[in-house]
Amino acid sequence: MTAQKSVSATPYLELCSILRDAATLGSISALLNWDQETYMPPAGSAARADQQSLMAALVHQRRTDPRVGELLAKVEGDKSLTSDPDSETARNIVEMRREYDLATKLPTDLVAELAKTTSLAQEAWKAAREASDFAQFAPWLERVMALTRRKAECYGVPAGGELYDALLDEYEPGMSAREVEAIFAPLRPRLAGLVAAIATSSKQLDRAVLRKAVPAAQQTEWCMAVLKAIGFDLEAGRLDVTTHPFCSGLAPGDTRLTFRHKTESFLEPLYGVLHEAGHGMYEQGLPKSKHFGEPLADAISLGIHESQSRMWENFVGRSREFWSWAFPIARRTLAPHLDGMDEATMHRAANLVTPSFIRVEADEATYNLHIMLRFGLERGLVSGALPVRDLPGEWNKTFKQFLGLDVPDDRRGCLQDVHWSFGLVGYFPTYTLGNLYAAQFWETINQQIPDLNARMGRGDFAALKQWLNTNIHACGKRWRAAELCRRVTGKALSADPLMRHLEGRLKPLYGI
Repeated sequence: MTAQKSVSATPYLELCSILRDAATLGSISALLNWDQETYMPPAGSAARADQQSLMAALVHQRRTDPRVGELLAKVEGDKSLTSDPDSETARNIVEMRREYDLATKLPTDLVAELAKTTSLAQEAWKAAREASDFAQFAPWLERVMALTRRKAECYGVPAGGELYDALLDEYEPGMSAREVEAIFAPLRPRLAGLVAAIATSSKQLDRAVLRKAVPAAQQTEWCMAVLKAIGFDLEAGRLDVTTHPFCSGLAPGDTRLTFRHKTESFLEPLYGVLHEAGHGMYEQGLPKSKHFGEPLADAISLGIHESQSRMWENFVGRSREFWSWAFPIARRTLAPHLDGMDEATMHRAANLVTPSFIRVEADEATYNLHIMLRFGLERGLVSGALPVRDLPGEWNKTFKQFLGLDVPDDRRGCLQDVHWSFGLVGYFPTYTLGNLYAAQFWETINQQIPDLNARMGRGDFAALKQWLNTNIHACGKRWRAAELCRRVTGKALSADPLMRHLEGRLKPLYGI
């Protein structure tokens, strides 16, 4: 990466200052949301919705201030800033323009209404999920989808595209629904074939270890030990408990992780923490102290973001080398619940493949089938081809087709994910894109750090974290995801590395 040029142009500095102020306001809004998901009392939901509505309007007004447009026009015409199109300043300006143009297409009242509605919808989702009653949430989902369609219409349908593309572009810039479909269509039968081969194997893995009842306090102690060891900076972050795990990179020096206990399955909290820690270390590795508010301090895309979480959760956390290091810690912190067990048993249990209802609990082999299900459904919700009232039935039918299971209730069906209550439509495909990017990065990492497995077996994750800091995190939003992939791996994104990873790990375990 070339060094940042010395920038003395007043318009550029003023532009960065305005965007930093907008980002600071955005971080306050993110803090309000973190509090709502962790410690806010339920009776505070109405006031919180008003707070979020006001904050969203203030952030939007700051980002769409006509002065921002004036300054952008000036810096775009300044050759000292843009003559090298690959420089940090030039890339920063390109992304500033993209974000400004998108923001100015949205009226402030729509932004405020979306923020208020989704804040209330989150609480409605929690109650409906608890009651396993989609009918409670359906009116709110109708409102969220109507507002989301309005947002997409404001953005505009790309030439030759569809309304969904405008929403997907928020999370995975430059990607279209057709491109996602082209990736998913050939991947699905390959995954289904592997899952079918595993299901018919005579060598099935032991499930008993997953049913150990471990108290929440011991789960937390173990997860914290692993979190510290892999390199998440707890001086610049924290870990809390919530209903749906998430990571929030609030501001420089403040990254919040959440997870959930599961008394009857102590492995789930560990993998939830590893997943969110991957997001968190990306947030901590972004150049926020220098560029907060600028695109250079933002993640490239959610697909790249997800590549970091899935890498730590699966490529590291389900490896034999990880368990060689982690099992002694687990046996000590979870005593006496692991008495009589060994690391090989834990490794096999961590790689159990069996179709299940809950996405965040799904194994590596079936996980992407969950994402493909959601991609198709939300595409239908956006286009109007799938009415909200028909969502549970369509979910259950498609789930049976993809995973072979009959969904028993709404809680384990279409109410399990929080995303749609947040208005995060177009988000789900990035999970599978993240798996694909992670696998392709992982092959390159192992080529460049040939003793990585030996290091992980000793609990030494520093070289891996440094590689990610240098090659992924420090780039900010300098490149689009596809370009970063080519620069890092020398190749365009492909499903082959993911299939090599899954087959290489699972086939020997299942004797296939």
